[in-house]
Amino acid sequence: MQPVSYARHQFPPSVIQHAVWLYLRFQLSLRYVEDLLAERGLDVSYETIRRWVTNFGTVYAKRLRAGRPKPVERWHLDEKFVSIGGRPMYLWRAVDAEGEVLEILVQRRRNKHAALKLLRKLLKRQGMSPEAIVTDKLRSYGAALRSLGMQRRHVTGGRSNNRAENSHQPVRRRERSWLGFKDPGSTQRFLSAHAAVYNTFNVQRHLISRRTLRIFRATAFAQWSIAAGVA
Repeated sequence: MQPVSYARHQFPPSVIQHAVWLYLRFQLSLRYVEDLLAERGLDVSYETIRRWVTNFGTVYAKRLRAGRPKPVERWHLDEKFVSIGGRPMYLWRAVDAEGEVLEILVQRRRNKHAALKLLRKLLKRQGMSPEAIVTDKLRSYGAALRSLGMQRRHVTGGRSNNRAENSHQPVRRRERSWLGFKDPGSTQRFLSAHAAVYNTFNVQRHLISRRTLRIFRATAFAQWSIAAGVA
């Protein structure tokens, strides 16, 4: 894996990675991150932080994904309407049975072509085929799975897809805090990076003991440090 280059940056890598982590990990605006850094005596403008997130967020996310274990072989797919810059769009999402975000894709359509694009990108990135794909009753999923010869693995009905529907909540909270998304391209880049950070630090603390939480949290921070190249 190629090291992260921080050449020609005024601030040290530890400051850059911390600012990017704050922005991707929490529901903070760029100006809030600027204030948090200022409290520590670091005079960084929010525009500089924006450039750091744009330049390094995708790099960190790619390195985080490379270190993740293979997902559970039961995948859940769902799509939600979202307004981006005043235009109607759809946020397509795939998660596994444990809530790991596998793929997230912003698209204009809610048809077979859009479902097929999500599935092909998902299968290519994961490098494996699941035992079951759970969706709602949108017929676009069935048509896309038939095109891929995977219709026998399709599961629908009841509340079987609550896992995917609930996984939209972190993005919805971020959307509300930002008063809506503004641009499809920047939204796609942010959500891809956000998903990688979410997967790393989502340790299901309500299901584990405090001692186990400390171990999982330390592991997550170690993975982040390696991804940011500051370990």
